[in-house]
Amino acid sequence: MALDFGHWRTRIGDSGVPAYRAIADTIAEDIDRGRLVAHQKLPTVRALAEQLDLNFTTVARGYTEAQRRGLIISRPGTGTRVSERIRTGAVRRAGPEGLPDMMMNMAPEPADSALVARLCSGLADMAALREPGTLWSLMRYDEAGGPPEDRAAGADWLRDAIPDIDADRVLIFPGVQATLLALFLTLARPGDRIACEAVTYSGVKGLAAQLGIELTGLACDREGLDPEAFAAACAAEPPAALYCNPTLQNPTTRTLSLERRMALVDIARRYNVPIIEDDPYRPLVPDGPPPLAALAPELCFHAAGLAKCIGAGLRVAYLVVPQARYRSRLAAALRTTMVMPVPLMVRLATQWLHDGTVTAATDAIREESRLRQTLASEILAGADIETHPDAFHFWLHLPAGTDADAFAADLRARGCAVVGSDAFRVGTPVAPAVRVCLGGPTTRGACRETLQAIAAHLVAAGDGVAARAGG
Repeated sequence: MALDFGHWRTRIGDSGVPAYRAIADTIAEDIDRGRLVAHQKLPTVRALAEQLDLNFTTVARGYTEAQRRGLIISRPGTGTRVSERIRTGAVRRAGPEGLPDMMMNMAPEPADSALVARLCSGLADMAALREPGTLWSLMRYDEAGGPPEDRAAGADWLRDAIPDIDADRVLIFPGVQATLLALFLTLARPGDRIACEAVTYSGVKGLAAQLGIELTGLACDREGLDPEAFAAACAAEPPAALYCNPTLQNPTTRTLSLERRMALVDIARRYNVPIIEDDPYRPLVPDGPPPLAALAPELCFHAAGLAKCIGAGLRVAYLVVPQARYRSRLAAALRTTMVMPVPLMVRLATQWLHDGTVTAATDAIREESRLRQTLASEILAGADIETHPDAFHFWLHLPAGTDADAFAADLRARGCAVVGSDAFRVGTPVAPAVRVCLGGPTTRGACRETLQAIAAHLVAAGDGVAARAGG
């Protein structure tokens, strides 16, 4: 993702603060607006000074200030890169007016005392381990893809949607993002292309930028990825893989129909293109279409985790591989980058899969999501929203002519964090929109207040566009 030096020169020149501080401010702004992603390499001090027509010392001070704020990391031999901490979601943030963060797509926390007691009981069982052999087995290095009994638990969980899988086709990773990293490392090399939706999960953009992989954005409509666009891309030059998020797509919530899934599978077979199916939201839609991996098990890598079914802190994901030959390669990628999934966390996940806690939590999250979606439809009545009753985020289209990044920045200044459409686009510009996540507010009351703030700002944005058009 290239820097827009013209934007930087204007931003720094108009800032009214010392140039070195304006450099750090501009880096922070570009991170917030999705123009810079985690791990992205920045120019050297000398190169940036030449581009901005500033002296070396000023730019060096600017980088030092940005590093002090935790925005960038500079190391000898590797240069200067955007910090990994950006958008980690490790801390639930609140803005200056106390409104909750609606930027991170975390599952809502259901107001269900029975579920909370059940989760606490599972944690207590883990804390009550008394057998030294059992305890120490969870504190040792483990198999890169997880022990057989834990892989079997994951296979059992996925088998309702993907028949005929067994533990030999399942690997366990510390979260879906870690799974995607291993898949990108395995299926593509620097300079290769991976096709994806033109509006796609921002975490994939960060991975591609870090690994030197080019993303090719494919046209979509309100039914999701257009198979004809995929066919045209393959005919020109088959990509290394197709990445897609087919159920409750992040950020748009679009779910591919069975017809489109079958069309994509047929094209992938024709050109022998592997499919990376990122499907963490599928358990939330019990009556949804079958996964792509059920339609083309010989081509699809199916990734699903528990972060969206219980909570973002449960970093356990299961990858179904299409062929045995990929198993050792993916395990090697996991071992090299992350060593192994965390045994204590994997054991807890297996326990909750076996005793029905995962199902109970998923049902409660789905019910809470539906209640919050109802709030959104009432408060934002008349707005152009793409959503699904079972999703805990939605895609809010803005009035034509609205600057989505500026809209999101203005909302953040008022204490409500959402993400503008530029953070998700691959390639050509897209119609202005923001992703709003309903899981950040801890209560429905807080969710209502935040949605009301968004509604008020949406009206103001529409008035502003109308005034500019009239002027």
